[in-house]
Amino acid sequence: MQHPQTDGDWVTRYSRSHQHPVNLACHLIGIPMILGALVVALACIVRPDLWPIALLLFAGGWILQFVGHWFEGKPPEFLSDWRFLLVGLKWWVVKVRGRG
Repeated sequence: MQHPQTDGDWVTRYSRSHQHPVNLACHLIGIPMILGALVVALACIVRPDLWPIALLLFAGGWILQFVGHWFEGKPPEFLSDWRFLLVGLKWWVVKVRGRG
């Protein structure tokens, strides 16, 4: 399998697996939930009582990702290449800025 060469190639390939409106919505909500979970998890260093929030955000974000892919009828790209876990955030920024 040939891997993308530039940032734009990675985002373009990722976008091909995220065309269904439900999948788009799930990812536009789920990706920031996962990122937020990581931020809250770091805050748990000083506020251990925040763990339930971090876990809820993380699990909820991933559930949305997989529900979206069920509607899309395609597996998540990261199953073929782990680097797509990072591309998802770049794709989200492109979508939110209205460039993709």
